[in-house]
Amino acid sequence: MTDKLRVLLVGNGGREHALAWKLVQSPAIEHIFVVPGNGGTATLDKKVTNVSDVKDTDFAGLVKFAKEKAVNFLIPGPEAPLVAGIVDYFAKNGCEGIRAFGPSEAAATMEGSKTFSKDFMKRHNIPTAAYENFSSYDAAKSYLDTISHNIVIKASGLAAGKGVIIPQSKEEAHAALRDIMLDKEFGAAGDEVVVEEFLEGDELSILSFSDGTTIKSLPPAQDHKRIFDNDEGPNTGGMGTYAPTRIAPRDVLDHIDREILQPTIDGMRAEGMPFKGVLFTGLMMTKNGPKVLEYNVRFGDPETQSLLALMNSDLAEVMVACAEGRLKDVNVSVSERSAATVVVAAGGYPGSYAKGTPMTLDAVPEDVVLFHAGTSYSSSDKTLKTSGGRVIASTATAPTLEEAVAKAYKGVECIHFEGMQYRKDIAGRALSK
Repeated sequence: MTDKLRVLLVGNGGREHALAWKLVQSPAIEHIFVVPGNGGTATLDKKVTNVSDVKDTDFAGLVKFAKEKAVNFLIPGPEAPLVAGIVDYFAKNGCEGIRAFGPSEAAATMEGSKTFSKDFMKRHNIPTAAYENFSSYDAAKSYLDTISHNIVIKASGLAAGKGVIIPQSKEEAHAALRDIMLDKEFGAAGDEVVVEEFLEGDELSILSFSDGTTIKSLPPAQDHKRIFDNDEGPNTGGMGTYAPTRIAPRDVLDHIDREILQPTIDGMRAEGMPFKGVLFTGLMMTKNGPKVLEYNVRFGDPETQSLLALMNSDLAEVMVACAEGRLKDVNVSVSERSAATVVVAAGGYPGSYAKGTPMTLDAVPEDVVLFHAGTSYSSSDKTLKTSGGRVIASTATAPTLEEAVAKAYKGVECIHFEGMQYRKDIAGRALSK
C-alpha cells in the first residue's frame, strides 16, 4: 500500500477508540479525523484529531469536511450511519475518490432489520432459530397464546444492543410485547418484532473481514451482555469480552466458515448487495450445532477492544484491501495470546445515570490499554469527565486467559470516578471449566 491515508472515522465509542489506536500504528496513516470522538481519541496521538463542529448524523456536513481535509478513506464505526446509508451517500455526492470500509445501505439492512436478516437466513439455508415476524401487535399477541416453548422477543430495528427480551413466563412475554410494540420502549425499532425459539448453549461472536467475496475472520470472542455478575440484570451494550473462546475448536470454526459465514457472503452477493467491511455474526453453540442469533454490519463493542489487541496485521492495509476487493491477497494474522476486556460503566447504567462526573486515570501495567467510550476531554484544563453509560474499558493481553483476565482487572484499578460499576466475573465461565 503506497498511498498515505487521511481517514474520516465516524463514532465516539470504545470501538472507535480501539480502531484509531490500531490504525495509528500503521505507517500508511497520515491523519485520522474522528467525528466526534471521545476523551481517548482526543489524547491518543498527534495524528488523531477529534472533530466536534460536524455532527456524525450530518452526511452533507461530513462530505464537505472530507473534501476540505482531503480525506481519502471513510470508516463508519457504529451501525446507525451504516444503516442510514452513509457509504452510498458519499459515493453519490462527489466522493468517488474516497474509499469506504463498510457496507452499502442495502447490505446494512442485515443489521437494520432483524425480520430481513431472518428471512435471508431462511432463503439461504443458514442455521438459525425457528421464528415468526410480526408487524401487528394483535397478531403477535395471538401467536404467543398458541405456543408453549421458551422464546426470545426481538425488536426488529436498531435498539443499541438492548432490544432483545428473554421472558421467563407467558405473562412476561405479553408484557414485553406490549412494552416493545405499544409503549415503544425502543421507539420505531419495535414497529416489527421477531418472536423466535429460545436457543440453549454458549454464545459466540465472530468478526469477519470481507471484500464481498472473500472472508477472513478474527478469533472467536465471547461477550457478557447483562449488567450484573452471573449474567443477571438487564441487557447492556456489552460489559466485557474475552478471546479466543474455548468453546470453538478449529474444526467447529471451519464448520462455521463453510456452513454459515461463506454462504452469508455468497448469498448477499447473489442478491445484489455484496458485503464490504466487517461482518459480526452472533452464534449460539447448541447441541444441534452452531446457529446464527444475529448479524451486525460493523465491529462489535467491546469485542473489538479484545480482538484488535490480538491482531498482528496492519489494520489499515486489511481495510483498504476489503474496500478494493482484494482481501484474498492480504494476510490477517493474530497473536497466539489471549485477551480480556472489562467495561467500567456509570452507576445506574443501563438505566438513568449521571454524566459529567470527573474521572482520573493512573498509569496502567504493561500489556494493558484503557479504551475510552463515554468520556469527554477538555483541552483547556486537561480534565476528563464521564459522558456516557459505558464509560471506559480495560483491555489486557497475556500468554493465557487467566493472566489476561487478571491483568485487565489490574487495569480497572487504575480507573477512578464516583459511582463506577463493572462485572467481576468476565470470562468466569471459561475459567471455571
